[in-house]
Amino acid sequence: MVHVLSSRVLLRPTDPERSRAFYGEALGLPVYREFGTGPERGTVYFLGGGFLEVSGRSAEPPAPGTELWLQVADVRAAHEELGAQGVPVLRAPVREPWGLIEMWIADPDGVRLAVVEVPADHPLRHRP
Repeated sequence: MVHVLSSRVLLRPTDPERSRAFYGEALGLPVYREFGTGPERGTVYFLGGGFLEVSGRSAEPPAPGTELWLQVADVRAAHEELGAQGVPVLRAPVREPWGLIEMWIADPDGVRLAVVEVPADHPLRHRP
């Protein structure tokens, strides 16, 4: 069995500076570390319990179906904040049949991000 010590999601954007502006400025993700120089330098962001690395450049956007799941404390407040930052909202917050409150946004390359609130009464908040 492989013993995983750390992990992160890797994105190779079509326009690295535009993606760094989205993740670092519009979403306000804190930087964990940076490496390299120039427009294709790497930036690793804190992503709650994980990391998101935006580095390099790709001629094509990430594969369709690539999505990120971001849990926040208050999805309605996130909706207001992201709207004020000019982030396009694909779908405003909605309480789903499974009990989570979800909003959908997209990064500059079309990677969809679920911004999710776990309500206080949801089973994910309680351990058996």
